[in-house]
Amino acid sequence: MAGEPAIASRHGLNIDYVPLKVDSLALKALLAGQVDSFEGSPGGAIIAASRGADLKVLGCYWPTLSYGIFTAKTVTSLEQLKGKAFSIASPGSLPDLVTRAVLQENGISANEVGFAATGGDTDRFRFLETGMVGAAALSTEFVPAAAQHGLKLLVDGRTQLPNYLRLCTYVTGAGLKRRHDATVAFLASQMDGVRYAQLHREETIALTRRALNVDPSDPRPSYVYDEAIKDNLLDPTMQSPAAKLEWMQNLLKTTGNLTDSFDIHEMLDASIRIEAQKQTFIK
Repeated sequence: MAGEPAIASRHGLNIDYVPLKVDSLALKALLAGQVDSFEGSPGGAIIAASRGADLKVLGCYWPTLSYGIFTAKTVTSLEQLKGKAFSIASPGSLPDLVTRAVLQENGISANEVGFAATGGDTDRFRFLETGMVGAAALSTEFVPAAAQHGLKLLVDGRTQLPNYLRLCTYVTGAGLKRRHDATVAFLASQMDGVRYAQLHREETIALTRRALNVDPSDPRPSYVYDEAIKDNLLDPTMQSPAAKLEWMQNLLKTTGNLTDSFDIHEMLDASIRIEAQKQTFIK
């Protein structure tokens, strides 16, 4: 929504979006200088920053995890999935990290299950539907489709991992210095985009269908929109919750994904968000 002309042009921008299936690819594209920013869960970004990557968190517009572990309806507990494969996108991706975090929270070692890198959400859903894996980490937008295919949401990440951040926006420190004013305008556009989306249901759902090229009968866009509004999952002020980032850093240490220690506050720069808020026009 931030890239729609009625919003982006007010901030003097023309925003080009590059669709990539998983966070890890978007992170690589940013670090390679192929994009100016990316949006994703902080897990991979924190790991990269701990290894010296020059990353900054501008803000998080979707701070609550609308994600979970899906299984066949016959599965009643995670214990039943020991020895089974969990479908993830790729090592270090959001589905991978969420799966490991859920297992950790339930006292199950990652060594007691398997991990199958099977691509994007739709691909992972198909692998689960066909029985090629025992579980899959997916967005909760798949709840309606799961019910139609003999599947269910076994673990709701929102309740199991309340501090897990869903979507934040990142840039490199070098890129921020090079294009400071444009970055501020971009963040302001994102804030206005989230506010506008909250206020315009049908227009937002229609934009989602166009962006993803999904059939009008697909229930996912309307389901996830209504879920986000009903449960107040969005933050148009795009805070960078330090406490949640610190929790995620500790979680990554516990799961073994993070081995290098660093000060996570080095990734934060609140001044950009403060400047951006002054430029928003949707209150």
